Amino acid sequence: MTGRPVPEVLPPSLRARLGLIAALAALVVVVLGVLYADDRKPGMVDARIWAAMDGVGPSWRYVALSMDFLGEPAGSATLVVATVTGCLLLRRPRAAVFVVAGVGMTVGTATLIKSLVGRTIHGDNLSYPSGHTAFFTALSVVVALLVTGRLGLGRAVGTLLVLAVALVAGAAMGWAQVALGAHYPTDVLGGWCTALAVTSATAWLVDRVADRLVDRMADAGRWERR
Repeated sequence: MTGRPVPEVLPPSLRARLGLIAALAALVVVVLGVLYADDRKPGMVDARIWAAMDGVGPSWRYVALSMDFLGEPAGSATLVVATVTGCLLLRRPRAAVFVVAGVGMTVGTATLIKSLVGRTIHGDNLSYPSGHTAFFTALSVVVALLVTGRLGLGRAVGTLLVLAVALVAGAAMGWAQVALGAHYPTDVLGGWCTALAVTSATAWLVDRVADRLVDRMADAGRWERR
């Protein structure tokens, strides 16, 4: 008996499925990274998607810029602070830690991969994977996991919710990045997969560390009562 004061951020019913999804996502990130290492131009898939989109009108460009702002430092910080505040108001400190850790680890991983892969766009701007897409997808997945745990959703429904939220968030931010010409479409896919791989692993890590701290505090309390 651990006496955990708060529920786990990675629902036990979702561990196996999300672990498999995370592994497949990590594989995609690696494969795309190898394919486009040190590349300076769009691939065949990128060129076809760009041609299909063929630019956006003024009104849609405004939407794309609004989405892009959510991935910029000011916009992303606002979203994270608001989410953390919500967790604390609901008395979910472990969830608040997960929000910061999940997003931070995802963005940090995306930044590291960019340096390792070396793919560029518009000169020397590192592009793979898309940090904006990785951030927005990660934050959305974190929220979806917390909602799944709080509502006690089952394995099938919980997994469907997490994947649906990830798909919508990744597609929205990814579209904005491609429409604005900030990233190649394959950069967006890489950012999306990075978020899927890192958030699940971070959730597991946060739970393990928190459980150990709770156990140590419980042990210390028992020793004091002796």
